[in-house]
Amino acid sequence: MDAPDRPVVVAAPALRTPRLRLRAHHADDFDTCRAIWSDPEVVRHIGGKPATGEEAWRRLLVYAGLWSLLGYGYWAIEEQASGQYIGDIGFAEFRRDIDPPLRGMLESGWVLARAAQGQGYASEALAAIEAWRHAHLPERRTVCIIAQDNAASLRVAEKAGYRRWRETTYHGEATLVLRGRPPATDG
Repeated sequence: MDAPDRPVVVAAPALRTPRLRLRAHHADDFDTCRAIWSDPEVVRHIGGKPATGEEAWRRLLVYAGLWSLLGYGYWAIEEQASGQYIGDIGFAEFRRDIDPPLRGMLESGWVLARAAQGQGYASEALAAIEAWRHAHLPERRTVCIIAQDNAASLRVAEKAGYRRWRETTYHGEATLVLRGRPPATDG
């Protein structure tokens, strides 16, 4: 029986921006995914622990599975000019043990390889997935969690309309919860 409130999407739809292509993850992305997520500088504000190959592989499987289970998920970020996979961005419901609970909200997240940081790619990709969300899931509230000292990600979130909502602790670290613009409503 089909779930009436959930769109049927089995893979990330391709999105394009002036400089990026957002696409579904592939098994061939493993080596780059492992390199991104095992870089201590990249994960410094995202749990702080570099990923193992096993953890990177599991991450790719999660990215693929989100779409078929939830109807939304993560995209691979690819530079159009080079064709290189440079990061990940998307929405999930991770059911984190966090206060405030984020259940029922779309949690947005992003990561870029160190060489791709500081070029506006995160803002460009976030604008693209927000446009997709407005078209396909306009009624859903978005949130993101960001380490308090991650100034770069805070700037990206705020530029996209996210505003500080709560301060909390997640996995023993001071964390900010930001809310996106309110969902679209009729009238």
